Amino acid sequence: MSAQTVAEVVLVDYGLGNLRSAQRGLERAGASVSITDDPADFEAADGIVLPGVGAFSEGMENAGPFRDSLAAAADRGQPIFGICLGMQMLLTNSEEADHAGQGEVEGLDFIPGTNVRFAQDRKVPHMGWNELHVEREHPLVDGVDSAGSETSPADGTADRGSVDGEYAYFVHSYYAEPDDPDAIVATTDYGVTFPAVVANEAGNVFGTQFHPEKSGETGLKILRNFVDYCADQ
Repeated sequence: MSAQTVAEVVLVDYGLGNLRSAQRGLERAGASVSITDDPADFEAADGIVLPGVGAFSEGMENAGPFRDSLAAAADRGQPIFGICLGMQMLLTNSEEADHAGQGEVEGLDFIPGTNVRFAQDRKVPHMGWNELHVEREHPLVDGVDSAGSETSPADGTADRGSVDGEYAYFVHSYYAEPDDPDAIVATTDYGVTFPAVVANEAGNVFGTQFHPEKSGETGLKILRNFVDYCADQ
């Protein structure tokens, strides 16, 4: 994929996203980015980004008007990329709502599973840089072969490809536990090994628990892989 590749990406504004930082990261990665609170904008996009910071219950409440349109986009095979809380919202539910006395809150259920709280012996929120361990191939971590080694694209750029063994920036108190272990694309460790990147069976819905827009060159690799994937669809 050439350095001139541009994908039209919509960044969903549902009131809890780190929009400007995510927009700058995506634009640096080669995307043309529109921030929107109108689900009608989803269909024409090459990719959809669901950012997020905050509580699961508030996120799902705010995202309610987008639920049907996001489900339709997932069914069409459009790439949907959830970041941090946005990734957790891709799952079925979260212990966070129950922990806060808000009962069970229904997630988007694109990736069956739940989000669980770190054990009490772990300081929360988990905040800082953690090493990524790629578990299987996916376009978001493009360049990984069966031995975990990095392959280079034909244009010779060094800032795409595998993120295996590199570090990303995390801020969270809950982590994903997908029902299907095959949904786990990459892991990291914080007293427990947990998913850093997850994806649905079809591969078009995925998310990172870390913030790629705050993760330096590692995050830029992720975002460029996402933009390339969107452009190829």
